[in-house]
Amino acid sequence: MAKAKKKATRKPAVKRAKSKPKAQAKKKPKSRTAVKKPATKSAPRSEGRVSAAASSKFPTAGYTYAWQREKYETLKAFWPFYLHEHSRATNRLLHFVGSTLGLVLAAVALGTGTYILLIGALVSGYAFAWFGHFFIEKNRPATFNYPLKSFISDWRMWYTMLTGKISAEFRKYGITSR
Repeated sequence: MAKAKKKATRKPAVKRAKSKPKAQAKKKPKSRTAVKKPATKSAPRSEGRVSAAASSKFPTAGYTYAWQREKYETLKAFWPFYLHEHSRATNRLLHFVGSTLGLVLAAVALGTGTYILLIGALVSGYAFAWFGHFFIEKNRPATFNYPLKSFISDWRMWYTMLTGKISAEFRKYGITSR
């Protein structure tokens, strides 16, 4: 009887559905060309790429490019845009050379009293910079829309290049230097 009682208290066997096999790990593509990227809206070619780290800071609004020309109220908001517009190292080098030459000409003009050299200082600074924008960066200089902010940012960029901190500024805002 003891055996009969055990059988009676036993729960009936439940049929379990066969478990599905575990999903196989996806294979990584062998090259970048094997990966299909989703179609995105195209942006003007003056806009540059932004790293994935910065995409959360600067919303892209459907573009793979985050730096849109907009109204910048403060110099702090303008600075990342200005850096982006100078993403090519050759363009930055032309800016640095033009600004340095302008600084030297201005110092000579003030030191010697030959004030006509101040015009040369102004022309040299802008000539090098605009050449870099039109022929290397292939974008429109920010000076046309933001003359004062651009002038101040140019000297800020000059100083960060002089001190060797320009790459840190690019990383800070997630801008790819080309």
